[in-house]
Amino acid sequence: MITREAIETAYCLFHQKERVYSHSSMEWQRDDIEYAVASYVDSMDAQLYRAIAQGQPDFLLSHPSFGTDLQQAVARLEQMLNQRG
Repeated sequence: MITREAIETAYCLFHQKERVYSHSSMEWQRDDIEYAVASYVDSMDAQLYRAIAQGQPDFLLSHPSFGTDLQQAVARLEQMLNQRG
């Protein structure tokens, strides 16, 4: 069972990182964000990761798709929070 707390924690982190990532033009900052998110993914609730990854094995871990993945993660987590009221 995925707890609301796990969803909220992931949402807060990913939302904050996505806001900075999407507006940053500094490659080092974007790389730091990718590293921070990958580190979080390694320790996050595995069931929650599978739910937001929707079968994509390298979700949030692939440089070429990272920006899109991060946007999708935020949207999926927000939807999960809204469903749980």
